[in-house]
Amino acid sequence: MQKQKPFSLFFLSILIMMVMIMISGSDGQVLINSTCKTFSKNDPNIDYNFCTTSLQAAPASQCATRQGLGTIAIRLIRYNVTDTRCHIKQLLKNRKWDPYVRQCLSDCLELYSDAIPSVKAAMKNFNARRFDDANVQISSIMDASTTCEDGFKEKKGVVSPLSKRNGDTFQLSAVALSVMRMIQTESQAD
Repeated sequence: MQKQKPFSLFFLSILIMMVMIMISGSDGQVLINSTCKTFSKNDPNIDYNFCTTSLQAAPASQCATRQGLGTIAIRLIRYNVTDTRCHIKQLLKNRKWDPYVRQCLSDCLELYSDAIPSVKAAMKNFNARRFDDANVQISSIMDASTTCEDGFKEKKGVVSPLSKRNGDTFQLSAVALSVMRMIQTESQAD
């Protein structure tokens, strides 16, 4: 009989740990859901499902604070910008592109290449709580995605092969800007 007690205590401690993890995870889930709900209500550039799905997919998001969500959003921008730049390089290897589309892709490559140091600087400024500087850098990344997409629209009948990626960069930037605005507003209220 006594051999069952240690097992029972072990099982009980595992059960308690699992409940604690679920509770802390649900706190992060609640923060993400409420934050994204507020953002999507206040900013037409942010889709609720995109916001929640993006933030939830990031490691450590389930236990993140608002500051942590800002860090996650900026990190997601960096991953997206870096991956999009790589994707554009791959597209440019294909010789089938019409000269106009090839030029648009080259312009986008330059825009996304310039965005990489901007997102790194934004992260530094965000972590140092220099939100105005981080805002300028994130806004420039947002503008880069729009400029890239608009370049394809200048010629009738041309379809951008980067629409989804540009849209994702734009929305991730909008999320990061909203997080910064929320943190600034909260700190000014203190």
